[in-house]
Amino acid sequence: MDHARFSDRHAREVIDVRHGSDALEAISREGFWAVVATFEGAVTAVRFADVRRGDPAPRAVDWRPLGRHWDSSLSSAAYVEAVREVRRRIAAGTVYQVNVCRVLQHPLAEDADLDGLDQLLRQGNPAPHAARIRCAAAGVDVVSASPELFLGRRDGRLVTRPIKGTAESPEQMLPKDHAENVMIVDLMRNDLSGVCEPGTVSVDELCVLERHPGLVHLVSTVSGRLRAGVTWRDIIGTTYPPGSVSGAPKSSALTAITDLEQAPRGPYCGAIGWVDADREEADLAVGIRTFWAEHDGAGNRWLKFGTGAGITWHSDPDAEWTETELKAARLVGLATGTVTP
Repeated sequence: MDHARFSDRHAREVIDVRHGSDALEAISREGFWAVVATFEGAVTAVRFADVRRGDPAPRAVDWRPLGRHWDSSLSSAAYVEAVREVRRRIAAGTVYQVNVCRVLQHPLAEDADLDGLDQLLRQGNPAPHAARIRCAAAGVDVVSASPELFLGRRDGRLVTRPIKGTAESPEQMLPKDHAENVMIVDLMRNDLSGVCEPGTVSVDELCVLERHPGLVHLVSTVSGRLRAGVTWRDIIGTTYPPGSVSGAPKSSALTAITDLEQAPRGPYCGAIGWVDADREEADLAVGIRTFWAEHDGAGNRWLKFGTGAGITWHSDPDAEWTETELKAARLVGLATGTVTP
């Protein structure tokens, strides 16, 4: 069950909500949990009384298309300057790669139901790790069309499939994209080594071309056998946030992200999916191609969507801005009605 769809449409179905350290303890102990973690590290886990495997029957929900204008946390000029600053830091030797992101937002009516948007995405942008998680008590209202596996757990093994390298067609993929993918694969190998048995971490696939609606990606697969007694607190503590959406070295990349980005990423670039503690199984996607609804301090409701690009020394600032637009175009187009499913 790679896809995750959980809803508190009937409040009696929610039997437990955990946050932070309590969430990591709960998902390590028992039960089946829907999980949403923000890029900044706030983890929420929700346990539902009724869990069914397989795709649910679609619910007839209309989605009113939004306007075409979305506010961006970084303007094109600010984003280009952020890319230039990353290149300066690379030249100084403090970092090798940084994922620079921006958050788009649009006003959202109080009665707008993201189930309708979820159905549009399922038709118009099917994704291997799609998710719809809604729980008012937990403050979670997320729709994701993520193509990227952050962590999969099966039969004692931990698997990650980082995506680095994006283009409209295979012919437009650059040497820079391959180099960026290899760099993040090395980072993920190091992350998994922190919780896996020595000598078991391997690169199973390297820079495989995958086609997705409107674009192509380079995807690699890294896996290892988990050490006995490892908990989700250990796993998240060692691997979080996902390397493909932070950078390398991760600590320096996170410093650059804090310095250069002007809005929290929230569920975007975080982890979205499910953990079955009883079976010791999980599928947590990287929260890319993800919408979420939230209220601001004035009580206004917003629909948000994040987009970004990995910056290396060979990055062209204007081309990186264009890549963020490419990644957003189809998904935002579906939400605004300018792209048909």
